[in-house]
Amino acid sequence: MLAPALNRTEMIARLNDRARQGLDRTAKIMMTSNLLAHLSDGTGPSRVVAQAKAMRAARNCTFGPDSPERDFASFEIDGVPVFMKIDYYDLELQFGSDDPADASVTRRVVTIMAREDY
Repeated sequence: MLAPALNRTEMIARLNDRARQGLDRTAKIMMTSNLLAHLSDGTGPSRVVAQAKAMRAARNCTFGPDSPERDFASFEIDGVPVFMKIDYYDLELQFGSDDPADASVTRRVVTIMAREDY
């Protein structure tokens, strides 16, 4: 018996999960300097630790019913309010994607930012 086809929203959500988990090699994961400033003392090692904390938080975040594509989440890291947003672009990262449900024509950009950066 074949598994039922995924609906469009669930397909996008699964692709977003892969990007957020660091499993999509074509996705870009960005963190704002402001977020890293809040989470570190500005030294190189401290910034690396801050990036690791942000990645762990993004990988483990939960999504509310208002984010069925799992493309937006709000959480805290060490008391700092954080947003995580996934945007969809064409393969050259110049325009929006024509079809976010199609990984062959879409590059995802995951942005992890301090709430005030949004």
